[in-house]
Amino acid sequence: AEKRQIQELAFTFTQNEVAPHMQKWDAEHIFPVEMFTKAAALGFGAIYCKEEHGGSGLSRLDASLIFEAIATGCVTSSAYLSIHNMCAWMIDSTGTEEQRAKWLPQLAPMSRLASYCLTEPGSGSDAAALKTTAKSDGNYYVLNGSKAFISGAGATDLYLVMCRTGADGPKGISCVMVEKDTPGLSFGKIERKLGWNAQPTREVVFENCRVPKSNRLGPEGSGFGLAMRGLNGGRVNIASCSLGAAHASLLAAREYMAVRKQFGKQLAEFQALQFQLAEMAAQLVSSRLLVRQAAQSLDSGDPGAPAVCALAKLHATEQCFDVCNRALQLFGGYGYLLDFPVQQYLRDSRVNCILEGTNQVMRMLVARDIIGRLGDA
Repeated sequence: AEKRQIQELAFTFTQNEVAPHMQKWDAEHIFPVEMFTKAAALGFGAIYCKEEHGGSGLSRLDASLIFEAIATGCVTSSAYLSIHNMCAWMIDSTGTEEQRAKWLPQLAPMSRLASYCLTEPGSGSDAAALKTTAKSDGNYYVLNGSKAFISGAGATDLYLVMCRTGADGPKGISCVMVEKDTPGLSFGKIERKLGWNAQPTREVVFENCRVPKSNRLGPEGSGFGLAMRGLNGGRVNIASCSLGAAHASLLAAREYMAVRKQFGKQLAEFQALQFQLAEMAAQLVSSRLLVRQAAQSLDSGDPGAPAVCALAKLHATEQCFDVCNRALQLFGGYGYLLDFPVQQYLRDSRVNCILEGTNQVMRMLVARDIIGRLGDA
């Protein structure tokens, strides 16, 4: 009952504050900061952070419900909200008491926004090969390098940067928090994208950027592990956003089929199209169940959670994108027009098969888990 109330709260908020503006935000490339502060007032800014410093103290399953609901109104906004939550959790789970006390009271109400910086122009799927360096200089690190495809870049206030403080490989990577106005931090041009137009995506550049060592999260060399733990939850979150896109697209197709007529009959009367709806529903529900299982796996501390999260992300993002594509087909030519939102759900959900680890990498992770279990009874 409690989770249903959380879900209903998120859907009501989406219907009132998100869905009516989705197409305008996309068309005019508006980053809806005011909406985020309203969402944070409901506890959506630090959903699974502890309550001590302003977090909501909810579960990963609760977060999945919330992100799916908000994505029915705007996939892009829900996706950024999920990234902000991931950053807040990384600080809450790894930061010192001083770091938590400083940042969480600002991130939870979303009075300050956060971005996650892992990908580089030369290291995407091979994240452990990142080149951005953080050289020790007394009580400071001096950062040089760049990060690519950073959501919210330039409009957000805090950047969680994975950088090399040691030797090559994952054990030489640390996580450092960089504030927006730090000298030596700059941003590239806003990228022109197929979707996700309601949030800016830019390169983040570091040129002799001096950051206090007190801004490091966890011990030196622990950054790659922290980044991967963050991505486990991020994969559930982004899969939840795909659920929202598919959910909204399925409902839109159902409503369109009830009013559109061809050959003297409503589209809903054609059995072939009824079968399409049934198959879309099967894709959505199977994806939803797998995503919820992955969220519960994280909540329970299951050691097998990374593989379950990868499997959920792989299945849900691909199946839900197909639901959006099928829905557009059911709209016929109208589905291709910008006046109808189904095309935006398709555009905004396509990148979910790429980010938080490409689906090719998800296949690798799942396959390794299966092979590793071959000797199990």
